[in-house]
Amino acid sequence: MSFMWPWMLLGLLAVPALVLAYRAQHRARDRRRAELGALGLVPLGVGTSRAGRGRHLAPALVLAALTVLIVSLARPTTSVAEPHREGTVVLAFDVSTSMAATDVAPTRLDAAKAAARTFVGRQPSSIRIGVVAFGDSAVVSQQPTDDRRAVLAAIDRLTPQGGTAVGRGIVSSLSAIAGKPVEVGAEPGAGDDADIGYYASAAIVLLSDGENTTDPDPKEVADLASSAGVKVYAIGMGSTRGTVLQVDGFQVSTALDEATLKQIAATTDGAYYAASDAGSLAKVYSSIDLAWTARTREREVTSWFAAVAAALLLLGAGVSVLRSGRVV
Repeated sequence: MSFMWPWMLLGLLAVPALVLAYRAQHRARDRRRAELGALGLVPLGVGTSRAGRGRHLAPALVLAALTVLIVSLARPTTSVAEPHREGTVVLAFDVSTSMAATDVAPTRLDAAKAAARTFVGRQPSSIRIGVVAFGDSAVVSQQPTDDRRAVLAAIDRLTPQGGTAVGRGIVSSLSAIAGKPVEVGAEPGAGDDADIGYYASAAIVLLSDGENTTDPDPKEVADLASSAGVKVYAIGMGSTRGTVLQVDGFQVSTALDEATLKQIAATTDGAYYAASDAGSLAKVYSSIDLAWTARTREREVTSWFAAVAAALLLLGAGVSVLRSGRVV
């Protein structure tokens, strides 16, 4: 504990003086009572039987209240652990052509963007949010930041085109979290040994239909995320029964690949959610579990001391009224 106005503690020097004055007053009162008793003006022993029954309790309580009040005038502060959520969340959007499908109204991508805006608006300032877009390749559209307007602008710019590189989307998300490029080897399993650091307070929200069309293998990249302590919350966009898109005059069939997304989530100790419509997608975002930590801050606790002083003073007054019928 520390004090903002420590010089006010000099007032505590008055406490011993008050104790000495109180004892001197009682000794003088006892001597006077003894003198009057010797003269037969008061019965001998009057007041002495009460001496052991707490006659000093009320004054002691008042004196304690005064002591605590003087301490409160020094404006005491103490370190208080305040729980709060903090960390980094990367919203990784699948922007492949298949995300233009309408099996989630109005389209898979538009529904994902609408729910993402709601998610961003609900996050405390201690959460840094980044945006990654992946199609045939992946790019960090917005580095993790606490600037919500920049994040929302990055989300608004997303448009569907090209194929689906889920693995590259996860790699780019890890790069955004680590703040440095993350390389994944071309050989199977080569990314498992990459040392990118440990980021237990970070998470990736992967919004995709799961139809991976190019390397690297997203399941192996999930192992890399797991070794870095990053959880992946995979959100399946679309329906497993699939739908048909018109692309450049051709009909293209697309369906949700839940198996891949579920395996990614399970590997990283995250979770998989199926977003059948925009409403359920919004609920998915609200259930994402980020780390809670305790931040130690100095807080002034003058009011606590003032409250204790008031309680002691009222208690002392009550005891005095019960014993003598008066406050003082």
